[in-house]
This record gives sequence, C-alpha cells and structure tokens, in this order.
Amino acid sequence: MVNMDFERTTVSHHEDVYVKYDVEKYKDVSRTRWDPYKEEPIMNAGGLCYVWRKIVNTSEARQVALLEIVEKHPRVIIFYNFDYELEILREMFLGRADCGDTGDFEMAEWNGHSHQPVPEAKSWVYLVQYNAGAEGWNCIKTDTIIFYSQNYSYKIMQQSAGRIDRLNTPYKDLYYYHLKSRSGIDLAISRALKDKKDFNESGYVKW
Repeated sequence: MVNMDFERTTVSHHEDVYVKYDVEKYKDVSRTRWDPYKEEPIMNAGGLCYVWRKIVNTSEARQVALLEIVEKHPRVIIFYNFDYELEILREMFLGRADCGDTGDFEMAEWNGHSHQPVPEAKSWVYLVQYNAGAEGWNCIKTDTIIFYSQNYSYKIMQQSAGRIDRLNTPYKDLYYYHLKSRSGIDLAISRALKDKKDFNESGYVKW
C-alpha cells in the first residue's frame, strides 16, 4: 500500500428542499394501519414505512420542486429508490425527450433493468436507482445531483454523491439537492443520515 496525498479542490453545496405532502392521508395510515394502495392491512413496520414513503414521495409538490431545479441545471443526475418513483420520473421527462429537437434533451436510466450511458445532449436527466448505481461509474459531465428521495443507508448516500466528485471533474462547485418533506418518516431518515447511521424501520416504528 502506498499513501497518495491529494487535496480535493471541489466544494460541495448541499441543499434540503422541503416539499408538501398529503398530511391527512399520512395520519390516516398511521392511525388505521391500512394500505390504501393495496387495499389491505399493513402487517409490519417495513410495510408501514413503505406506505408512508409512498405518500410523501408521490406528492405533486415534490415533482414541481424537481422541475424547478432541472430548469436551473440543464444536466442532472436524479437518484431514486422505488419503481413507482421511476414511473413518475419517466412520465415527467419522457415526453420532453420525445418532443425536443434532436440532441436538445435526452433522458437515460441506470437501474436493475437498464444500464444506458450518460446522455450527450445539451441538456439531460439521468435516472439512477440507488442500489444499482451508487458505485462503479463516474460522471464529470455535470455538477448537479438531485436526490428525489432519501436512501436508508448512509454509505449509499455518500457513494451516490461521489459519482460527480472526481479528481478530474472540470467543476469546482458541486450541487446536491435533497428533496424531502417534514413528515415523520422523512425527518427520521434525515436524522439517521446526519448522524452517519443507517435508518432502521423496526427501531422507528412502535408496532
């Protein structure tokens, strides 16, 4: 092993973007332990956290906030967790990619089903699922990552952020936007990650 000293020249700017969510629906699920998406009882802590997260992650306010960031940054990587989030993101950007001028805007994906390369257009979005794309590839074509939802793992969040923080990046300032709500589940995940810990569902939910 040879120690190689280097001084990182990039500056990371992290911004929490808080968005609204359906508070009444969230409270109702908390009280009844009923899954409104499957129309069945919620059986465990993991199931309850999943439904809570789906309520906050599918909020239209989150989608609006995402579009506002994309308008300011023409080339962005968007990290997400769940398949339903991918469907939302596809619906938001696929039409734009299909209708735009050739080479003007592109959308590509990296997930368990597709490993498309980073786009080459003037503006683009690259949709990356955390577990599939948190490591093993680098990108120096953009200075911006948007975390559409938070991952439970502190390590995965750090690895994901590192995809654009490379020694050969032409950018000095790197921008990271964390979309989240002030719901109990989002705030609890944020606290765990801030403490450099993984979020534990069974430890959070009083079943």
